[in-house]
Amino acid sequence: MSQGNIQKDAAVSSSTVAAAAATPAAKGNLYSVMQAQLDKAAKFMSLSPDVYTILSQPKNEVIINFPVRMDDGRYLLFKGYRVQHNNILGPYKGGIRYHEDVSLDELKGLSAAMTWKSALHDIPFGGGKGGIKFNPRLHSKSELERITRRYTHALGQNIGPEFDIPAPDVGTNEQVMAWMMDTYSNHVGYICPGVVTGKPIAVGGSQGRREATGAGVAYLVGKYLEDMKCPVREATVALQGFGNVGSETALALAEMGAKIVAISDYTGGVHNPAGIDIRKALAYLQSERVLKDFGGGSPVTNEQLLELPCTVLIPAALERVITPENAPKLRCRLLAEAANGPTTNAADRIIEERGDIEVIPDVLCNSGGVIVSYFEWLQNQQSFYWGRDEVISKLHAILDKAKESVEYQKRKFKFSRRLAALTLGIGRVAEAKQKRGLFP
Repeated sequence: MSQGNIQKDAAVSSSTVAAAAATPAAKGNLYSVMQAQLDKAAKFMSLSPDVYTILSQPKNEVIINFPVRMDDGRYLLFKGYRVQHNNILGPYKGGIRYHEDVSLDELKGLSAAMTWKSALHDIPFGGGKGGIKFNPRLHSKSELERITRRYTHALGQNIGPEFDIPAPDVGTNEQVMAWMMDTYSNHVGYICPGVVTGKPIAVGGSQGRREATGAGVAYLVGKYLEDMKCPVREATVALQGFGNVGSETALALAEMGAKIVAISDYTGGVHNPAGIDIRKALAYLQSERVLKDFGGGSPVTNEQLLELPCTVLIPAALERVITPENAPKLRCRLLAEAANGPTTNAADRIIEERGDIEVIPDVLCNSGGVIVSYFEWLQNQQSFYWGRDEVISKLHAILDKAKESVEYQKRKFKFSRRLAALTLGIGRVAEAKQKRGLFP
């Protein structure tokens, strides 16, 4: 779609921001956050009402209830989901989340973000997201395997290497993807590594996939700090979330010379202005499974971490943690959204009006995972595999191109980096839909 119809964003008055912050529902759910972002982008793009109607809802919402036998012989019923937002540019693509707060609206919002993210980076995928509503920490490895296999079996033909390709997300990992791939392969009667990405290397995974999201976040943080004339070695970093994305981001930034001054997981975290030894933290996490009582600094809550003084703040856990209440209290220079949807719309307006914080929006910032997932899928299709250096080099090239496009869009239309990224991604999906038309 031509971007010529995009209009300059109108200024948001301080009274409007204050009113939004005072609204109890300002935090909303993730679907309402993503819907408001689509509405805003559509306005500035003069998006066709017909195309808007198509993009405003997922194409498919799959809800399944399935029983699983526990280790003690009991049967428990689990609720699983797979939301398929849009596949106009290619197969649905998105993670599988195991978490007690999984909901249909959350997954609808996340699947839409995946559609825009893939399009922004010119990756031939659509957007999808799935999950099971339960706490994986309360189950043994054997129970997690049975839950995963039953979920995959229940999804049936709703996934496939040319239709819908899951990947790891919150609460899942390489092992979960291996179980999904094996279950699907047994169902169709042949080995099908391309049905999921984020697999172990031994069963068709890609070099560099596990660290891809975190490595991409760190790479972009380095590039934006360079633009801000702030040497990485003089930067301090606070990370909320120390799972795969957060820990890999911390490792990469520490190797680049940045000082990691705060980290946390769901149990809380630690703050040390002199710097935290990330490898020691990872070793402790591997041993104890949580950061609680790690030491190495002062205890800090997840809420307190967001308001610490730092050069770079990286929310790398769950969505909607930057709210109208804490947005005025942020003391960072760069906000890098490693998580999906960590900033509410009302908080985003406050940050934009403040004008003293640069934001790398989630659809740009955390895209390393889907980019290298695309590489993994390509390698599976060809049965030909690349080395890690080649994968990381290709990742950096795509991130550089996307960053350049976003910055050009931002300068051209004089609006926020988030709106620049969204209008690019949504515009590419809309153009493809207009060219293809409606069948029948």
